[in-house]
Order: sequence, then structure tokens, then C-alpha cells
Amino acid sequence: MAEMTDRKLYLGPKLRVLRRELGLNQTQMAEELGVSPSYLNHLERNQRPLTAQMLLRLANTYDIDIRDFTTQAQEGGPGELNEILSDALVRDIGIARDEVLEVAENYPGVSEAIARFYRALSDLRRMPGEALARGDRAPTPLVAPVDWLREMIARAGNHFAEIDAGAEEIAIALPDDPNLLQAELRARLKDRHGMACLVVRGDVLDGTLRHYDMHRRRVMLNERLPMSGRLFAIAYHLCAQELADAIAAQIARAAPPDEDSRRLASMALTNYAAAALIMPYDRFRQAAEQSRHDLPLLRDRFGVSTEQLAHRLTSLNRTGARGIPFFMAKVDRAGIISKRFDGEAWPFARYGGTCPRWDAHGAQEADRVAPQLIETLDGKRFLTLAVGLPPGAARGRSVIALGCEAKHAGKIVHADGIDVERDAATGVGPTCPLCERRACPDRALPPVTRALDLHSYERTVAPFPFRRV
Repeated sequence: MAEMTDRKLYLGPKLRVLRRELGLNQTQMAEELGVSPSYLNHLERNQRPLTAQMLLRLANTYDIDIRDFTTQAQEGGPGELNEILSDALVRDIGIARDEVLEVAENYPGVSEAIARFYRALSDLRRMPGEALARGDRAPTPLVAPVDWLREMIARAGNHFAEIDAGAEEIAIALPDDPNLLQAELRARLKDRHGMACLVVRGDVLDGTLRHYDMHRRRVMLNERLPMSGRLFAIAYHLCAQELADAIAAQIARAAPPDEDSRRLASMALTNYAAAALIMPYDRFRQAAEQSRHDLPLLRDRFGVSTEQLAHRLTSLNRTGARGIPFFMAKVDRAGIISKRFDGEAWPFARYGGTCPRWDAHGAQEADRVAPQLIETLDGKRFLTLAVGLPPGAARGRSVIALGCEAKHAGKIVHADGIDVERDAATGVGPTCPLCERRACPDRALPPVTRALDLHSYERTVAPFPFRRV
């Protein structure tokens, strides 16, 4: 609570949304909170900030989580809205920043609607022209399944309490050692569900890492799968059997718009359950805190891969027992993000690539954690941790990058020796077309928000000089 009282909180739109969700008018809510209707009206119109006392009243009266209520929305916020309105389609309108900020802060529903329309437009732009012209094709969903899944996970804070609790209950009767755990999971699959599990030659499962033979009820694992992959695959199939109801209930609440989205959600949530079974919430969170988030140590202790570990670290969002709010990205050698979890403070663009000054995609060694202190245009500092993934037959070289606000660095062993307040930080931006950092020598494209300022009589160190206003 002390952290929240350090700054004024203007959360009128969130308060208004909460009131409408509860089906109350201002007079009714004011009476329940013990304030005057005029004061509540001032709060909703951002004419007065929410005090710590009022936040506590809201939490006690309506059983809300204060942290969730005060956290900025993940989609449709000022950064995302500014990014959308920089698109070439509307760039010439020249919408002022204060207008964008006012809409994003005071009308979050409008911002979210604009974001959804833009994602639908982006999907249509990716379609080949002849596909658009065909009349015999099935209708394309307005939101791509992958985008819908990402939104669903973001809304949940990448934490699904019912699934986590179910996996933790199963894990109570299982050993901690990953080698013993794999044997127990195999036995449980066989004894309770009649499913055998065997490792087969790579040429038998050519191009496939695991396959479930429904007729013979056996899970076949490619011999090329490392031990962490085998453990995860077995846990996946066990959770698909024993946590089917919890997973189905979560999917029903999410209401996927089409069959592809439903299937994608089912696989994603079963993966989540498998991770929760191998890394049970309380035991994993305590291990992370006690080891000060030593990534190689945690990976070896739980017998998981770097990618599985990073996923799990982004999901520690249980009320009353939260972990560090990490964001995560999987980045290829070209700096293209193939997977991400935004967390609470994703500092890069959502629709473009990453900043070339962020060194995450340059990490090479699978066992070495490369820390970097970065600073965004608004002066916020973040600590990122990059670990290279070993190249395999099915993929090129990629990097897993975890990040969090720099204030959490003292809880992370890989930040030892870094003074997050005084050390020089690498200045980064959202992505080149949206970045207004003037002196960046690594700029690949000019900012779409500024006019170029080119002169034949001089050449600046930074490419594409542009005007300040």
C-alpha cells in the first residue's frame, strides 16, 4: 500500500467500469462506500485521485484485488493506441499525444475496441489478394486465433488459479526429483488411464516430437526429445486426463470465437497445467525466491527447459503469493519475436519488432544468462535476462528473454554487480518507426511521428535526422 500512496491514482474509468459491472448507479455505490454521490462523481471523472482509504473501502466492499485494480490495462493503453494511430492509414491526421492519452486513460473501452479493429485489419492485410477475391472460401475470423489467445492470457495475467490448484493437488503425492517424477507420471498414466508411454526412434516419428496413438492408447516420444521434453510431454497427457474439467471450464469462460481458437486454447491451457504439475506453485515460488531467481539452478532442480522455466516465471500471479511480474519473449537471430507474455510492463511495441539496441537476440550460450539494463524513452528502467536456446533439428537459433522493472533487481542473482540507479543503461525504444530517440546510431527507419530534417551540407551520426516538433 505504501508504494501506491507515493503517487496519485486517477482511476476514474476503472471505477466507472466496476460500478457498471455491479449494476449500480452512482447514488447506490456512494451509499455502499460511505461517500457522497458528488465525491464519487468527481472520482469517476478523474477530478480527484483515489486515496488509499478509498481503495481499501473498494477492496472490502466489493472483494476486489487492489493490485489488479490499480494495474494499467494490458491492451488499448496509451502506448498501444499511439502505435495504432501511427499507422499509414491515419497518420496524416496528426492526432496529438494529449488526445491519445485522454482517450486511453478516460475511455479504456474505446481504446480496446480500436485495438481489436486494428488487429482484424492487420489480419486482412496479411491475406493474399486472390484469397480475398475467392467467394468459396470459409469466412476468416475477425481476430486471428493466436491474437485471441494472447489477449485471453493477458486478461488473466497468465495465471489460471483453478488449473494451478488442481495441478498442485496432484503434485502433493508425487516426488520432487525430476527423474523419479517422470517414472511416477508414467506409472500413473498406465495404472489410472491405461495409457502406455514409450520412446521411439527418430525416423519413426519423422518431423514429430510426440504422438498419441488413440487406438493403442500409447504416447510415443521421439528419441530426440531431451529429458525435459519427455517429462513435459508425459505431464501434458496426464493433465489432459485429470484436469480436463478445469481446463474445459476455463475455456468456456473465455468463450473462444471459433473452433481454431478453442483448440489453441485447449493446448495452451494443458501446457500450462503440465508446467504447474512439474513446478507446483508454492514450491516453485519459494525455490525462485530462495535462489534469487537463479535460472540455471531452477532449470536443473525441476528438470525443465529454459523456455518452460521462463513461461512458469511469468505465471506467478496468485493473490497473496505473487512473484516478480516478469515479461518474456522468444526472439530469433533476426530480432523477430515469435512468442511473448507481456507481463505488467512490456516496454516494446506490440505489433512490430524489437529495438536493435536491445541485446537479447544476440545471446548465444545456452548456460549463460546475459543481463542488460535498459531505459525507455520515458525514463523507466528494466532489467532483462537473455539465455540462448540450443539449436535443434526442428528450429534455428533462438533466445529466451525475461525482463522486469529494475526495482526488482535485488531479488535476482544475475543482477549482482549492477547498480540499477547509477549505472549507465542502454536507451531503447518501442520499435524504430515509433521511436523518437534523436541520437540513436542504430536506427533502421525514421519515426512515422516526425518529419525528416535532411540537409545536403551535413550528415549526422544518427541516421534519418528529424524535427523535434
